[in-house]
Amino acid sequence: MSKSLKVAAAALLVCAMSAPALTQQKTDAKGGPRYRIGRAPTAAEIRGWDIDVRPDGLGLPDGKGTVAQGEKLFMDNCASCHGEFGEGNGRWPVLAGGKGSLTSDNPVKTVGSYWPYASTVFDYVRHAMPYGNAESLSVDEYYALVAYVLFLNDVITDQNFELTNKNLAAIKMPNEQGFVMDDRAATEKSFWQKDPCMKDCIAPVKITARAAAIDVTPEDSKDKKSRGVE
Repeated sequence: MSKSLKVAAAALLVCAMSAPALTQQKTDAKGGPRYRIGRAPTAAEIRGWDIDVRPDGLGLPDGKGTVAQGEKLFMDNCASCHGEFGEGNGRWPVLAGGKGSLTSDNPVKTVGSYWPYASTVFDYVRHAMPYGNAESLSVDEYYALVAYVLFLNDVITDQNFELTNKNLAAIKMPNEQGFVMDDRAATEKSFWQKDPCMKDCIAPVKITARAAAIDVTPEDSKDKKSRGVE
């Protein structure tokens, strides 16, 4: 037998001997295999991951920050994308304005016009911003940033207002009532069926309205002429 064949045979033997060892490990609490890989997270690690905030404010960390403090933080960390006044820069999202536009043909969804809860504004900003450097600021700085964003949307009107974990959840957003609980389990239950319908399920579909055509992709003049667009 050649040397290479001997090496291959030895490797197969090792695999054959080790495979039962994996399957013979003790099972976990649910009866699945237990491979003894990894370790339990420490309390500090869990605290680092467990930073979500609920709409009612549960989970808000202790902290505070004023609108005035948030303005400088916004200019240093956010204005390059969102504009100095939350108006958006280029194709980056608009943060302010759009109030009363949600029922129009061109709704503008911002923190002030669309977002339902101030507490989840804090949750999102803390999780995801600044873009590319998320969670890099202190808790107090995030309170200040959110205070300034709310100020840009006239939700807060006092530049000296101090946003804290004690008063944030009490702030009411303009569009809070525009959101409803998912009640499909009750309102649509009559339509549910165990077996899928495969024939003569519904009446023929009738188009009653069409969405507005919004041209968002730049085209040259040749493309427009081919589609009959001037």
